Amino acid sequence: MSIAKYIDHTMLKADTKKETIVRYCKEAKENGFASVCVNSCFVPLVKQELSGSDVKTCCVVGFPLGAMLTEAKAYEAKLSVEKGADEVDMVINVSAMKDKDYDYVLNDIKAVKEACNGRVLKVILETCLLTKDEIVKACELSVEAGADFVKTSTGFSTGGATVEDVALMKKTVGDRALVKASGGIRTPEEAKAMIEAGADRIGAGNGVILL
Repeated sequence: MSIAKYIDHTMLKADTKKETIVRYCKEAKENGFASVCVNSCFVPLVKQELSGSDVKTCCVVGFPLGAMLTEAKAYEAKLSVEKGADEVDMVINVSAMKDKDYDYVLNDIKAVKEACNGRVLKVILETCLLTKDEIVKACELSVEAGADFVKTSTGFSTGGATVEDVALMKKTVGDRALVKASGGIRTPEEAKAMIEAGADRIGAGNGVILL
């Protein structure tokens, strides 16, 4: 099984240089990855480097904590789309999720979805910080808000994707949304296990190794 089309080739480190982003775009085009996923400041560069290819420009918003004002999160998404983002990966407000302030979580996602102007929205749950019941509820809220994907992790918290969480997310969303596994996926075997558990996309810091 070739997993190239599952991979969001991801570089989100704070000290990333432009030359690294350019290399990631080159690798993504050579290997036929799904997207290159970057912080929003790099969206124009990635869009330019991927021009003429099928590889999508993906960015994160509200990253990595998801804890800014909804209006700020939505505005980052709006600007990212205007600069060329095809896909947006947002972080939920984990604090609101833990407080069971479900209206806040729902409206936070809805605002970003609206700002995406028809582009693909992936909602990062940060599963390592949630209970199993909270993961299920977060998936339900994401679907209700119109998300295209639910996503496990930022890769910047206390843990990453697990097969168990991916399977739970897939079971919860069914055919109403897709599932992205990200965070700590470093071998082809781990990537395949995530796909077998229900992942439709894999976020990885070095997608080439996964091949």
